[in-house]
Amino acid sequence: MEIQVASGVASGPTELAAFDGALYAAGIANFNLLPLSSVIPPASKVIEYDDKIPEIAGGWGDRLYVVKADYRTSVPGVEAWAGIGWVIDEATGRGLFVEHEGENKEQVERQIEHSLEALVKTRGITMGPIHMKVDGIVCEQDPVCALVIAVYKSEQW
Repeated sequence: MEIQVASGVASGPTELAAFDGALYAAGIANFNLLPLSSVIPPASKVIEYDDKIPEIAGGWGDRLYVVKADYRTSVPGVEAWAGIGWVIDEATGRGLFVEHEGENKEQVERQIEHSLEALVKTRGITMGPIHMKVDGIVCEQDPVCALVIAVYKSEQW
């Protein structure tokens, strides 16, 4: 399985419109999102994109299985940050995602690191290095949203 990780930030007249703009910026605006917990199945490969996901199989309104982090704010001067981190066992391709949001990039990165370390320790397993994608935006006037998303697959209804 290939799991695609991308991000998007946007502003809009409402926090919901900013969220939709961030979905569009990430390349997934026309799907119905179905959130997953954070377990990466065996034989998976995580592919990280700098920008939006180039193309996702499926059509308008299809189900899209995702792990997502998003943070929205409408307070001028406040930052919105979202991040997803992951670890993969190189031998099996299985792994774990975590997602965090907040008003500070460093805080989000620390939370990702601490959470992944704890999840691995709880399971008594060894995984590869911590990877993460974090994105953010500052609210200037209109509401904003920062989004990071891991896309597993789409499915028709």
